[in-house]
Parts: sequence; C-alpha cells; structure tokens
Amino acid sequence: MELRPDYPVRTARLLLRPLSAADTDALLSYRSLAEVCRFVPFEPMTVAVVAGKLEDGWSRTQITAEGEAVTLGIELIDTSQLIGDVMLHFHSATHRGGEVGWVLNPSYSGCGYATEAVHAVLHLAFDQLGLHRVIARVDARNEASLRLGARLRMRREARLIGNEWFKGAWSDEIDLALLEDEWAAQHPAGLGSCAWPLVASSRAPR
Repeated sequence: MELRPDYPVRTARLLLRPLSAADTDALLSYRSLAEVCRFVPFEPMTVAVVAGKLEDGWSRTQITAEGEAVTLGIELIDTSQLIGDVMLHFHSATHRGGEVGWVLNPSYSGCGYATEAVHAVLHLAFDQLGLHRVIARVDARNEASLRLGARLRMRREARLIGNEWFKGAWSDEIDLALLEDEWAAQHPAGLGSCAWPLVASSRAPR
C-alpha cells in the first residue's frame, strides 16, 4: 500500500500541495496563535520550530510504509494564499487504518475550506492509499472540528473520559471514524460524486 499523489491535488477552490520554506510566514501566521493551538497537540510555533518541521516530517510527499504521514498545505486557488494544512497518517498495513488531521488559519474559518480540504484527503486515503478505516481524534471541547467531522459523515464512535493530561488539565477525546464501504456508498461515482468535486489536475497535524 502506497500513496504517490500527483501534486497539486485540486478541488473546486483549493490546491493541496507539499509545504516548503517559502510557506514559513504563512504557517507562522496561524500556527503561532494560542487560539489555534488550544485543542491540538502542539504549542504556538516559532520560526525555528517551523523550519525544523519543514526539514523533517513536513518534507515527506509520499507514503510508502506504515507509520508515515504526509502534511499538505491548503492553498486558495484565487489568491495563492496558504490558509492551513491537512495531515494523513498511515497507521497500519495489516488493518489498513489511517488518521486525518487539520489546522486552519482562523481568518479563513466559516467558509467550508477545511471541510473541502479534508474531504479531498479522504479521497487520497480511501481511493488511492486503499485504507479500510480512517479516524480523527478530536478534543471534546473543539466544537468546530466536531462539526467538520459531522459534515464529512464521520461517526462519533467513542468518548474517552479524562483520556490525556493535556495542557494543564485532563481532557476528553472524541474519536470519529469512517469505513471504506461507508465512503463508497457516499461516492458511488468515485471522484465525480463529491460535495466539493475534485478537479482533474496534472495530477492529530502535528
């Protein structure tokens, strides 16, 4: 099982593509904000932290083995502005399981961009990588992400009470999930049957 996308992955309004050093300022514009970091497993980032991520995990553009992940920038087609990023993590080849995550610049919230981007990543997960099950782990207080999961028809499978000592307090985790047969039922015509149709192109985000 491998994922080798042709970039950029294009949707109606967005380009999903690998991150580079040229994205440093845009990444800092939201990943350095306390409000963005409140419910995610990282602290406000500095230039040095972003540079390190770009040299390490964020540099990966393909998935060739379990345990690997790709993090892709979310770029607006109309303005070429980077407004967030999405992650796909390949957990297990045996169980064909993976996980999605997302971070969005709050200046662009409320427009459906994150939902559109994660929907495209689910196409990569199910239609290209061939996963059986995709999950998202969400802090129970993160109502915006829970609503996003609902729009993508991900089930709330579990609420883990006091699951982690997280940023100074015990936090609850809500696990969302989607199976390949559920995905196929929602998309009987493949890529063309999307709420946010992918356009043909030249091809817990940490």
